[in-house]
Amino acid sequence: MIIGVQVKSLKIIPDERGRLMEILRRDDPIFREFGQVYLTTAYPGVVKAWHYHKKQHDNFIVLQGMMKVALFDDREESPSRGEINQFFLGDYNQILLQIPPGVYHGFKCISEHEALVLNCPTEPYNHEDPDEYRLPPHDPVTKMKIPYDWGRKDG
Repeated sequence: MIIGVQVKSLKIIPDERGRLMEILRRDDPIFREFGQVYLTTAYPGVVKAWHYHKKQHDNFIVLQGMMKVALFDDREESPSRGEINQFFLGDYNQILLQIPPGVYHGFKCISEHEALVLNCPTEPYNHEDPDEYRLPPHDPVTKMKIPYDWGRKDG
């Protein structure tokens, strides 16, 4: 596992009225600080990648649908530099995925309908000076830097 990445299994508590799922609490060992909460979505087959942050940790949970989330550690000082992690989050795997600063990440919607991602980053978004550093997901130069294929693995 890439150094600094954390996973928290989430417990769904159902009853006759519906269900409840705690995602992140300030007394969780995984909690760092609060910046904001936002929702992003992806349509089936869409890839949103690659980017990293210099300051913030991301805390991803997929509320609906399924996402393939890929991480790439390009931090010079990291013992896990060059490592790739892949996670499947969503309807069939309710986890909170914490991504540390400096780790490239992206996701692909792998469900048959739009997937909803809730993120609770540790920093609020700065519209004047965004803490986002991007690479295009399907560019050959990116592929040389990040050896990851967004295609489905059949077999």
